[in-house]
Amino acid sequence: MTTADVTLVQPGALGFLDKEHTVATAGFNRWLVPPAALCIHLCIGMAYGFSVFWLPLSRALGVTAPKACPDMSLLQELFTTSCDWKVASMGWMYTLFFVVLGISAAVWGGWLERAGPRKAGFVAALCWCGGLFLGAIGIYTHQLWLMWLGSGVIGGIGLGLGYISPVSTLVKWFPDRRGMATGMAIMGFGGGAMIGAPLANLLMNYFKTPTSVGVWETFVAMGVIYFVFMMIGAFRYRIPPAGWRPEGWTAPSKSNAMISQYNVHLDNAHKTPQFWLVWWVLTLNVSAGIGVIGMASPMLQEIFAGKLIGLPDVGFNQLDAAQKATIAGIAAGFAGLLSLFNIGGRFFWASLSDKIGRKDTYYTFFILGIALYALAPTFAAMGSKLLFVLGFGIILSMYGGGFSTVPAYLADLFGTQFVGAIHGRLLTAWSTAGIIGPVVVNYIREFQLAAGVPRDQLYNTTMYILCAMLIAGLICNFLVKPVDKKWHMSEEEVAKLQAVTAGADARGASGSYGIGFGGLDAKAALFWAFVGIPLLWGVWKTLESAVKII
Repeated sequence: MTTADVTLVQPGALGFLDKEHTVATAGFNRWLVPPAALCIHLCIGMAYGFSVFWLPLSRALGVTAPKACPDMSLLQELFTTSCDWKVASMGWMYTLFFVVLGISAAVWGGWLERAGPRKAGFVAALCWCGGLFLGAIGIYTHQLWLMWLGSGVIGGIGLGLGYISPVSTLVKWFPDRRGMATGMAIMGFGGGAMIGAPLANLLMNYFKTPTSVGVWETFVAMGVIYFVFMMIGAFRYRIPPAGWRPEGWTAPSKSNAMISQYNVHLDNAHKTPQFWLVWWVLTLNVSAGIGVIGMASPMLQEIFAGKLIGLPDVGFNQLDAAQKATIAGIAAGFAGLLSLFNIGGRFFWASLSDKIGRKDTYYTFFILGIALYALAPTFAAMGSKLLFVLGFGIILSMYGGGFSTVPAYLADLFGTQFVGAIHGRLLTAWSTAGIIGPVVVNYIREFQLAAGVPRDQLYNTTMYILCAMLIAGLICNFLVKPVDKKWHMSEEEVAKLQAVTAGADARGASGSYGIGFGGLDAKAALFWAFVGIPLLWGVWKTLESAVKII
């Protein structure tokens, strides 16, 4: 099939956001699509790095020390202008992020498949960055409810749309390497905090004054930066024409029972037991990791305290304001280091799943995760910062790997036609985990603190509860089997759905159409450098901070 044999896009005027306007033409290089996805995911991935704001915001009014009101209820805290916010109350931002992310991905996943990734990426940028601006107003006026509404709810909608915008696109561009493709699509979300956390720390230090901790100004600055990057990513998205496949590639002749050659309709996917088993696999894996990520910065400070600055016998409460500021900077590096493992794990584990299979990859996550969570209190008791950081680094690599492997798992089970929308609905598991994880970590911490448990032992019970979650996830993964053929779509149904991305002469045809060649040509190299330079800066800042930790 040559380029001259087909008309790839129907003629006529198209809106610049329309899906039809984004269909690739001959000469396009598929390696331009992953950096477009990274432009968006590296920005919205800062959701993981929000813990760097909690301690500064806990003294937003007092500036040098929290202006505490111990008997204040959460409802009063939403509207107070005279008391500083509690860290646990701000931790609910994570719940909002991931609950709204999952709901918006589920609700608008089908719309994304119809509208295309460009329009979804455009709306995601408006919501995520607009949410940051509204959140800045909430911080400036000291209204917690407004920060929740802006960054949490509106920003969470941006998270959902931005997160799923490239998934089905990249799975279709890389049928030869589904796991690697989804790893590239999602690794930026895990790496967002690696860039955003140290950047936020720098900006807060730049903007802080005797009357301001510099957080609302940081929200505004990051909103502007992120909007530019996300717009570039959205307008660089392209989708393959119907029937496209890489030059010289054919589907493997050796059958794999866990990789279906058929498609399941979006309306039927949730009716299968496979959907709900994978839903629970993701829920339990994410619940075990998300609470730790949300409290990464305070956790390191409270467990190791003076050990981080060469004062092994000094507990957290004995540190002065200057020392606490120093270890806060180190802890921001810990959050960034976890992000480095998170982003690396998303690419490594998803790519490995192409070799060993998705199911065996999840077995690895659960078994190794159980061992590491169980050992975490021992590492803390030993005072070994190296083992503690390394253990949680591996845990976070598998946490990220779970996210990047699940779209390929879904594509194997349900086919590629609706994988983006099915993935969107599955992300309600993330919403559920966004409630379970932070509640387990944050409120058990508060309970232990009220009971007089030393700060370096606040998280021990939590780790054992997380082990139990992973055991349940291991059982669910074991029960996943191939989808019953009664749910498979016919070839005619699939062809009808694909007609929008195929010209009249191309319907029913397949081939490379002259698309996908070039590898790392000049244009691709420049685009990869555009996203790679900030990534390298984030890696450098992360490793710089890691040296201080260990």
